[in-house]
Amino acid sequence: MIFDTKIVIAVRDDIATWQKLNVTAFLAGGLAGAEPELAGEPYRDASGTGYGPLIRQPIVVFTGSADDLKAAYRRALERNVTLHIYTRELFATGNDIDNRAAVAAVAQADLDLVGLAFRCDRRVADKITKPLKLHP
Repeated sequence: MIFDTKIVIAVRDDIATWQKLNVTAFLAGGLAGAEPELAGEPYRDASGTGYGPLIRQPIVVFTGSADDLKAAYRRALERNVTLHIYTRELFATGNDIDNRAAVAAVAQADLDLVGLAFRCDRRVADKITKPLKLHP
């Protein structure tokens, strides 16, 4: 199935593997929370055991330098795409209240982005992600 939209998660290439996984998980959760229609139907195996739903379309995961993420961030804002962000400061916080306070304390130009996510028209997404590379 080809979707009209693309879901993108981008992470910095210079952070630890556990951090990349953590950032990706938080951003995917943010996307699903902001857009409940992304959730598919619950799963059930042949034995009748039920499982929770997954996001119903593929997520493309990219990586790039700090400058690459900043460039993608700017292109997304220029196109009025809603962004989900993860900044370096969030590795030192332990809850949503402190996370939001950490982001609120930093001006837009000074955000130390380590991850971002969005869902938008696939052609727009391709333009936004131009400097990024698919995560290996």
